[in-house]
Amino acid sequence: MDDLQQILNSFTPVTLEEMDAVKLLNRVDTKFTFNKSQLLPLLNELRESYNVLDICGLRQCRYKTLYFDTPDLRMYTLHHNGKLNRYKVRLRRYEDSGINFFEIKFKDNKKRTIKKRISRKEFNDVITGKAERFLAETCPFTAELLKPAVMVYYRRITLVSKTFSERLTIDVGLTFEKEGRQKSFDPLCIVELKQDSSTRSPALALMRKFHIQDVSMSKYCFGIISLCENVKKNNFKPKLKEINKICYETH
Repeated sequence: MDDLQQILNSFTPVTLEEMDAVKLLNRVDTKFTFNKSQLLPLLNELRESYNVLDICGLRQCRYKTLYFDTPDLRMYTLHHNGKLNRYKVRLRRYEDSGINFFEIKFKDNKKRTIKKRISRKEFNDVITGKAERFLAETCPFTAELLKPAVMVYYRRITLVSKTFSERLTIDVGLTFEKEGRQKSFDPLCIVELKQDSSTRSPALALMRKFHIQDVSMSKYCFGIISLCENVKKNNFKPKLKEINKICYETH
């Protein structure tokens, strides 16, 4: 058993049904990025305030997410330009359970993230049927405008506050894929704190203790930058510099 699994096994488990009390589909997100060398000591301290999601004995769950965009990457460009009231459209597969959700995320002008989703039987790269109708009801982008943009793979650890007031996701093993090309960022850990409001959090205190900065980038945007040469990226360059420093400087 590796050290990560050993620490995860020491957390108190919470079931998917119990976690439903903290879905947080309308929430405030705070993201952090750090080198995986800090993950084990961080988890060791998070254990006091958080339980871990356990699904049939699994405490690291495999995710596969296909993002859609227009051929000219309009959603990416809006994010790059700092526009709020913006959308992301994706199909997510929980690999270990075989469950799929078609999801639409909306970041409003108050920087709240609102997520709506429907279940899907199939994981495919065409938006049709129920998903097409859902898109038309929820988002200004139509199905015929949207094409597969990038695939993202990672493993996720989900921690739930013992007070059920917030959720903390930790993503590792990040890999992007587009048209047969792949790029991986194995040293990277991405943490997302999800709360219904910006309140005091044990996780935030620990991020300060471990000198982990609020350096974040949308996985979708990160994937596009990593695999597309001719895209506008000037506004992301400071974050890219920080992420490369986190990944590849000696720790």
